[in-house]
Amino acid sequence: MGLIAERDTEAGPGVEADVSVVVIVYNDEARLPAAVRSVLDQTLRGVEIVIVDDCSTDGSYEVARRLAAENPERVRAFQLPENSGGCGEPRNVGIGHTRGRYVMFLDSDDVLECNACRNLLEAAERDGSDIVSGLCVRLHLDRRSKKRDEWYPWLYARTQVLESVTELPDLLAWDTLSTNKMYRRAFLMENQLRFLRGMFYEDLMFIAEAYVAADRISLIPNQVYFWHVYEKAAAKSISNRRHEMTNFVHRMEIHRRIDALLAERGLTELKLAKDVKFLKHDLVLHLRDLPFRDDSYRQEFAGIARDYLTSLAPEAYDEVQPIHAVCAYLLRENDWDNLLPAVDTLTNRDKISAPLVERDGHVFWCAEHLDDAFGRHVLDVTDLGYHTRTIDRMFLRNALTGYEERGGTVRLGGRIVNPLGVIPEGARLTGQLEFSARRRSLQSFRFPVAELRHEGAFVNWEAEADLAGKLRPLGIVDEVWDVRLKLDVDGVRTTTRLTAGEPEPAQGLLPVRPRLTRLVADHVEPEVSQRGHLCFRLVTRDRVEDKDRVHELVVRGIRGRPGKLAKSGFRRAKQIRKKLTSGETRIRVYDEVFSRLPVKKGLVVFESQLGKQYSDSPKAIYEEMRRQGLEFEAVWSYAGSPEGFPADATLVRRWSLPYLKALAQAEFWVDNQSYPLKLTKRPGTTYLQTWHGSALKRMGFDEPAWKLRSQARQQEQQRVLNRFDRFLIRSEHDVRTLAKAFRLQERTLLRVGYPRNDALVHAREREAAEGRRTRGPLAAELGIPEDKQVLLYAPTFRKQGGRSQRFELPFDVERFAEQLGDRYVLLVRSHYLNHVVLPPSVRGTVIDVSARHDVNPLMELSDALITDYSSVMFDYALLDRPMLFFAYDYEEYVHEGRGTYFDLLERAPGPVVRSEDELYGALESLAEDEAKYQPERGRFVAEFGEYDKGTAARSIVEQFFSHWSRA
Repeated sequence: MGLIAERDTEAGPGVEADVSVVVIVYNDEARLPAAVRSVLDQTLRGVEIVIVDDCSTDGSYEVARRLAAENPERVRAFQLPENSGGCGEPRNVGIGHTRGRYVMFLDSDDVLECNACRNLLEAAERDGSDIVSGLCVRLHLDRRSKKRDEWYPWLYARTQVLESVTELPDLLAWDTLSTNKMYRRAFLMENQLRFLRGMFYEDLMFIAEAYVAADRISLIPNQVYFWHVYEKAAAKSISNRRHEMTNFVHRMEIHRRIDALLAERGLTELKLAKDVKFLKHDLVLHLRDLPFRDDSYRQEFAGIARDYLTSLAPEAYDEVQPIHAVCAYLLRENDWDNLLPAVDTLTNRDKISAPLVERDGHVFWCAEHLDDAFGRHVLDVTDLGYHTRTIDRMFLRNALTGYEERGGTVRLGGRIVNPLGVIPEGARLTGQLEFSARRRSLQSFRFPVAELRHEGAFVNWEAEADLAGKLRPLGIVDEVWDVRLKLDVDGVRTTTRLTAGEPEPAQGLLPVRPRLTRLVADHVEPEVSQRGHLCFRLVTRDRVEDKDRVHELVVRGIRGRPGKLAKSGFRRAKQIRKKLTSGETRIRVYDEVFSRLPVKKGLVVFESQLGKQYSDSPKAIYEEMRRQGLEFEAVWSYAGSPEGFPADATLVRRWSLPYLKALAQAEFWVDNQSYPLKLTKRPGTTYLQTWHGSALKRMGFDEPAWKLRSQARQQEQQRVLNRFDRFLIRSEHDVRTLAKAFRLQERTLLRVGYPRNDALVHAREREAAEGRRTRGPLAAELGIPEDKQVLLYAPTFRKQGGRSQRFELPFDVERFAEQLGDRYVLLVRSHYLNHVVLPPSVRGTVIDVSARHDVNPLMELSDALITDYSSVMFDYALLDRPMLFFAYDYEEYVHEGRGTYFDLLERAPGPVVRSEDELYGALESLAEDEAKYQPERGRFVAEFGEYDKGTAARSIVEQFFSHWSRA
């Protein structure tokens, strides 16, 4: 293998180059010239090219020799005497022939960015680094869109110089490419760095050894390497031939060798990062293929994987998505009955594939393995919130159990999972099978489900579909047909896909009658989609005997004038549709069409929290207008579901054309945040900005980030703020903070308080007059016992995170239920941009009320508030009830965020606690602290709620709408 054949043309003078690029090739004569040209065209001229052909059977070596002959000073070509079976040995041979001070690697089907060598070399010499790495971009060339994927761009967001790879463990774990990097040649020689011979995934081992050996590594935020991806290529790349067991064997061996290297060097922090990446990425690639493999493959795969999985750090399981951890554990335990459904969820992220089981107030993936402490931990999927979903919000696994074709009719059977008994045993069940063309906006056909049987953890079904008689495809544009079962449970619908549990669950052709021509297709054939779902593909009945003839006719038609006209027409239609529905077009329609319509007197558009809620001051103003019997046309915008919005108003989806038309013609805009920023308010429209709370954290132009933005960006933001005709003020604190931060003029400010707070003021007055607190019907609706006090926990917005990528409560709700559940009920209302999941174990003691639009009834119901930095503190103070401030991350919030207008630690009208233990201690002394902090609460209201007198809504209606007639 060491012998090589060099090109006939003698090499040029032995002048040392700055950079040597090793280009390896095997049977790729067509693409090799482009790869070499990308090096010859580098803006850095001192670059040589060493081409190494891995004994190709096509003309690749002849092309390499020709390129060397045409560029004798810069290109040399070599050939291995026999094929090495991988990329490692050609690169090793190339390293041996390099003469540059630095070395790079390039595959024959990829190219370098034109400034790659210059940018990498400058960084190497500036920083004195052994390795310099830049951004790799994957280009999907056989897709019409030419999709681009940046290879782990977070690693290259900025320039970094690492004295050791331990400073950035994710670099070793995730960027395992050898090709987007430049290496100091002396560094390679001194450390005898070479690629493994005859093994796949040789990059992983080489780059791990290089990272560990390097004294300095530089990362630059420049694109340097374009990785060309051909998904439809007839010959799959080595990494994509996952059906070959050798592929997985080599991957596991490489990982074991890297682990041994890290263990030898004592680099445990790198091992953990690599284990996390293995669970997230390497294992997942192979797991997704398991449903398409036979039992012998699965058993061999599991035997290879199990030993390695036991070597992973247990902590790694906590750093990945729960379903990744579940699949890895079940594979380790060789539990295929539970693993294959889990892989279905892994492939189809939102699908619920297992019946689930509830034990001790937690939800587990399955009932098995719960006697194993580690298994119980991994299989706990409570945080996924399955137990909080209703049937219409579930995507359930529907496993295909039977397939039979007879006379053009297909008989199907399946089993739908029933997680946690969400489908009651006595429920009325009906269903339909729907065959729909995958290309959207085309036709679909439905067939009734004849039999549905509730069988505990599953619902079994059977149906017949007369495809020969009723399925009428068009014939060319609707090649693939998907199958769905729509299940109605007591009138509530959920939609399922048919999951094929075996590689080939169904075979055979079914005749159909296409509407266009039978020449192109007159049968459908079952197949399994990439996501494991049953679908049908249109084929011709002569696909075997006259395949070539039919194919030639179809291709001739598609490539000829009729085909070109059809394709160009279809593309134009798609482009027109996309353009007509784009945001830019909608704004033009708003400006050029709707804004020329007359303003409609009496038309008011209301919006709260960007359309997400029917709540807050816009709601209070709207209900006061209704209470006074005013005649006006009310329009409410909604984002998502219109559920919960008023039935006596016109509802329009945010950003829809009816929404834009209403805004353009409205006499009044009333909202608490901002209508779309790019919409210009007409002179005949009055904008009442109620805002959504007084400010603790800095806002607007007081934010450090805004001060750093360009003058043009600041002017654009000011234009948006200048749309406000009136801005509601509840205290002079708002004048000093919000009004100043938004650069509002004095004439804009309306010192009337917040309409949403009228109800709170009235509740306090009523309580003082009657000498008691009335809970009202909400307590009974939530199931709160009379003998328990109610705490409301309402934190501010938090960035999502944690194992399940959801907002995680900063205290243990199960501990709360255990210690304080006999006295308190805790209502949890997360920020409307956050989502929280509570375990079943705290049912009745801790209640998630986040879905309720209006927080005011919750505040009126509660006996005390727990918050952090939320503006709800300013509102709740009006009730003169106890308040606790759980500021567990105060320094981070104040100093690493955008800053605050005052020090909460000094001004809080209640205890400020910094830990969970302190929180429980404060709750134990809640009664004593209520009287202690009453003076502070009074001062707090005087400073931050001086204009909240309970008359804000009535005052606004009288000022702006009282002249309207009353019904």
